[in-house]
Amino acid sequence: MRILLLLLFYSLTVFSGLFTIAAFYFPDWSEYRIPLASVFVASLLLLIMLLKPNERRETPTKKRRGSLSQARIVVDGSNVMHWQNGEPSFAPLHDVVGELKRLGFMPGVIFDANAGYLLVGKYQDDDKLAKRLKLPENAVVVVAKGTPADQIILDAARNLNAIVVTNDRFRDWGEDYPEIHKRGFLIRGGYKSGKLWLDGKVKMAQKTQSRQ
Repeated sequence: MRILLLLLFYSLTVFSGLFTIAAFYFPDWSEYRIPLASVFVASLLLLIMLLKPNERRETPTKKRRGSLSQARIVVDGSNVMHWQNGEPSFAPLHDVVGELKRLGFMPGVIFDANAGYLLVGKYQDDDKLAKRLKLPENAVVVVAKGTPADQIILDAARNLNAIVVTNDRFRDWGEDYPEIHKRGFLIRGGYKSGKLWLDGKVKMAQKTQSRQ
């Protein structure tokens, strides 16, 4: 489709440009100069826009490496969504994201592939879940089916020198990711009397990162 549009606007640009030039040499065409010039300028601008690199779509590999580039805290979305009454819900996700933003973080959220099915009964990609959480699309990752989210979460945290909000202890990953045993790396949370609480170490991390 993009190629067809490129050909269309290229043709319009060339022909409207030629006819615009010709209109200045043939007096009988003088009344067409302005319309032809307008078509030429419009088609040229559209052609330039189409020729610009498409930066929105990224390969999954590039996305996972760079999507959370501004986040210094990673949220285990598939864990957090069960924090309220044990049932999957957007409510604890909204609460946690909102609290982290209030503390000065730009959170990145990573989900298992089945998160959409548990939350709304159908698959939800990065874009859809990002809109639900009012986050940029590049701050949310839904891992591919069959890929363990745990490893993606720990990789992201390591690459970003970030901490992780989760109640998961990642015991199966201790050998490859010894940082999970470091005090303050895993931030626990939950609800008490209906109110969200987060491990106080998250505030210590916020102060540390603000000085970096």
